[in-house]
Amino acid sequence: MTFEDKYNFPNITTEEDVKEYEASNSIFEALLKEVKELSKKKPDASMSKSKVKIVNRVLENLLTVLEGQPDAKYLEVLDDDDLPQVSDAVLVMVQFESALDSFKRQHYLYIPRYGQHWITDELISQLRTKHDEEEDN
Repeated sequence: MTFEDKYNFPNITTEEDVKEYEASNSIFEALLKEVKELSKKKPDASMSKSKVKIVNRVLENLLTVLEGQPDAKYLEVLDDDDLPQVSDAVLVMVQFESALDSFKRQHYLYIPRYGQHWITDELISQLRTKHDEEEDN
């Protein structure tokens, strides 16, 4: 049985995107938590320019990870010229959260005999080598 017959990975990402996801996701989650807390207190308040800048820096990194994903077309950074209300920022950030969850569900999978892994070209190459070695034995 060939490797391709045994394994089918419809969604493949890159090591670079995985590193960016892992580096940015925890920071994003913390920011989202803080913005949600602000929204509970003052949902109609405008965000400060410095807060928007901090959030956008993380969102821009995440956009590179999510580029090419079906739900990425709905994502955009916060408008730093017309400062958003806190509740609007939460809405934008929740869209990112949903897209990130979808990205992980599609690219971080359990592979029988090998465990949970991000599906990357590099991993597939390693698994193909292991599979071929096992087939030869």
